[in-house]
Amino acid sequence: MAISINEKALEHSTRLEFNPTLESILMVERTIKKYSAEYTIYQLWKKLPRKITYQAYKIIIAYLINSNKITMDRRKVLVWIWNPDMIKRLEKQGLIIND
Repeated sequence: MAISINEKALEHSTRLEFNPTLESILMVERTIKKYSAEYTIYQLWKKLPRKITYQAYKIIIAYLINSNKITMDRRKVLVWIWNPDMIKRLEKQGLIIND
């Protein structure tokens, strides 16, 4: 699945006024975890406890998709997929190496 923000667009649109803060990134992460597999990108933006610009929100979504923390299903609904416990188990089994 692809999101409409490609890497060049992400770099180009990352102007000073749209740079999200760590607090905003964490807020979006918590909201996606809470409502995983329930809302589309736009609907979830409306559910945020504190408002941020839609441009900054799209940058955060692109970052979370690129870092494999979230994905979208075929209905364009956001799903939280990051599972650090599973990563630790796979590392202990020698199936993945995390440097």
